[in-house]
Amino acid sequence: MQPKSVYLAGPFFSEGQNYRVNTVKSLLENNQTINSEAIFLPGKDEYTAAEVGSFEWQIATFNADIRQIDQADLVVAILDYELEEDKHVPDSGTIWECGYAHGQHKPVILVRFDKNEKQAINLMLAGSYTAMFNGETDIANLATYDFYNLQNKYVPLDVV
Repeated sequence: MQPKSVYLAGPFFSEGQNYRVNTVKSLLENNQTINSEAIFLPGKDEYTAAEVGSFEWQIATFNADIRQIDQADLVVAILDYELEEDKHVPDSGTIWECGYAHGQHKPVILVRFDKNEKQAINLMLAGSYTAMFNGETDIANLATYDFYNLQNKYVPLDVV
């Protein structure tokens, strides 16, 4: 069986966010069911032919990310956005990428470093995932999770 390709969704705008992205990427790279050369990070592979934030950049970035989700076998999404500010709401772009992936019949794997099981997530996001890794101890299991079989892995959470 061929190792899976991944679109790694999640915010990458701060040092803490980049730490979380790099931690998840490293775990995926060590997983034998993942193609370590086929992990796409939107923040790393940015469009550079136009100024960041310009209309051209926005359109090119949106289209490139859509193409990458379409090409990927699955999406792994990091939900922690402004964790350092004690805010627990996921990044809206990451949520959109999860919804798009689910609509394209791609498995969605959720990752949350903050293991606050009383912290609710949106019902639509909760209903779209195949597996969720909750808390740093559980996230370590990304290195051995079988992305070929994609067993459901649920976490009891409050939903809103």
